[in-house]
Amino acid sequence: MTMPDSVIPERSELDDSQGPTVVEFGTPWCGYCKAAQPLIDEVIGQASGVWHVRVEDGKGKRLGRSYQVRLWPTLIFLKDGQEQARCVRPESRQALETALERILHNDS
Repeated sequence: MTMPDSVIPERSELDDSQGPTVVEFGTPWCGYCKAAQPLIDEVIGQASGVWHVRVEDGKGKRLGRSYQVRLWPTLIFLKDGQEQARCVRPESRQALETALERILHNDS
């Protein structure tokens, strides 16, 4: 799993984002992250029109703290900048698909 360290968005950029966004927090060395990656790639990768942002989290990283991320991987599902769902250490395809549905088809 590769995590880009140069394109971490600001919290304000995510808060102002339009449409469906998935913010994935983790680290390259995290065993849970490595184990979940194929499932995440499969489910999120098949969703068209979703901005998927991978953020390397850890000590001193403010973005993860601003979302109260405690465990990795944590996926936060945003629609128009508002959190609609989150998956912490997802183990099932259904958990991710259910969260994805909330940002793709929720008209609230």
